[in-house]
Amino acid sequence: MQDAWIPLALSLKVAGWATALDLLFGVAAALALARWRSGARDVVDALLTLPLVMPPTVLGYYLLVLLGRRGPIGAWLETFGVRLVFTWEGAVIASMIAAFPLVLKSARAAFEATDPRLEHAARTLGLGETAIFFRVTLPLAARGIMAGALLSFARALGEFGATLMLAGNLPGRTQTLSVAVYSAVQAGDDHTANVLVLVTSVVCVTVLLVAGRLVPQHTLSTSR
Repeated sequence: MQDAWIPLALSLKVAGWATALDLLFGVAAALALARWRSGARDVVDALLTLPLVMPPTVLGYYLLVLLGRRGPIGAWLETFGVRLVFTWEGAVIASMIAAFPLVLKSARAAFEATDPRLEHAARTLGLGETAIFFRVTLPLAARGIMAGALLSFARALGEFGATLMLAGNLPGRTQTLSVAVYSAVQAGDDHTANVLVLVTSVVCVTVLLVAGRLVPQHTLSTSR
């Protein structure tokens, strides 16, 4: 059981950061798509949702090409001494992008379900757009956003393909739970693999139970 604590702690750390970033960018993108009236909106939505249906190894390859030392973004980051390949920060980026559509979809649905008459009433009372967002729109959409955040956390926690491609498999540094299971199976270490699978299953079931208590089931099913 002791062998599972290090990858478990790293997985929780990576999933926590990935979910926080998904909330920041996902809510902003969802609000923009919900309010945007253009024929290009569906195209942008499809592009942002692409990581959800793209094979994880293909997603990881794209990230490796973009963020590697010779990639356009990776080479630029190198000038500031920032390196993402084979780091836990790289695992965060991979998990964040893989889980991003879950926050985007549920948050957009929540924003679109918000009654515009309540926002209009707030405007007639003299509130500015920023105040309306934080005091009216965001509270009304909070449950949908929470559903997306919980599902995003669970998705980031189990991310494997893109993480392995970008962050590698360095024990104690980038080896998350899912990657540790893969390594144990490849090494024929059934005992370690069984322990890691048990820990992963317990954590995932706990996340889903918490999600079921915090968010109504119909909200969760709608966000999937």
